[in-house]
Amino acid sequence: MRNVKNQTFNCEKELTLAIIGGKWKMLILWHLGKQGTKRFGELKALIPGITQRMLVNQLRELESDSIVHREVYPVVPPKVEYSLTEYGESLIPILDSMYEWGKKYMEDSVSSEAHQEEKSNNI
Repeated sequence: MRNVKNQTFNCEKELTLAIIGGKWKMLILWHLGKQGTKRFGELKALIPGITQRMLVNQLRELESDSIVHREVYPVVPPKVEYSLTEYGESLIPILDSMYEWGKKYMEDSVSSEAHQEEKSNNI
C-alpha cells in the first residue's frame, strides 16, 4: 500500500482510476487533449449534461492532481483557460486505447445482439 496526497492506494491502477475515473473527467481530458486549450464555457458546451458546479469541481480536482493547468489572465471580464499539463498529455494515448476498445466492444456487442435476434427469429 502507498500513500499519495493523504490517500492510501493498494496499487498504481487504483491510483490512476482515482485520478481520471468518474463520469466527467475522461471527457474533459479528451476534449482538452484532442482540441487543445479551452475556456470554461467552451468546455461546458462540449460536455452536454454536466452542471456548472460539477465542471468546476472536476477541473479543480484535475488541477490539484497536476493533470490540468488553469491559466488566469488579468483582464476584465476575467479570462480563464484550461489546458493539459505534461502528465495530462501523457494520458491521451491511454484514452485513445480506451476509445478504441470501447468502439470495438460496442460494435461486437451490437453484432452479437443482432446475431442472437436472428437466431431467435429463425426458431
